[in-house]
Amino acid sequence: MRRKRQELPKEVCEEILRQGTSGVLALLGENDYPYAVPLSYVYCDGHLYFHSALRGHKVDAIRQCDKASFCVIDQDCVKPKEFTTYFRSVIAFGRISIVEDDTHKLQTLRLLAERYNPNDEEGFRHEVQKDFNHVLMMDFMIEKLSGKEAIELTRNRQTNE
Repeated sequence: MRRKRQELPKEVCEEILRQGTSGVLALLGENDYPYAVPLSYVYCDGHLYFHSALRGHKVDAIRQCDKASFCVIDQDCVKPKEFTTYFRSVIAFGRISIVEDDTHKLQTLRLLAERYNPNDEEGFRHEVQKDFNHVLMMDFMIEKLSGKEAIELTRNRQTNE
């Protein structure tokens, strides 16, 4: 990272991933074109989990190349009078795979359900019974995590520490 003063500590990056609800997954797509797709996700123990249909461009891209990145924007506040933006974002780099094991698939589906619809075990069981064979889960193992924020936010954070 060029501007080291604006680099976010790993703990802050992980907290942003824990709190976020959507981001953009970037893959190597058809004919080596970049393919970026917005997705809901859940973060757990150094992994990001996503759900998907069984087929499609995203699935084809993952099967072709397992390298990926995922970006979450935590803050994006335009300050017109200052000609700047107060931003905070995280980018994860790593390897993504299709979850093939049904036990792991069920565990990752449960993580998503708890994230987006907590305390609804009955609803979760109903959805699993109905759609388990029609949903695909993806496991993104983070190898590198990088976060950056606007210098104004860095100053504020350092003042409050």
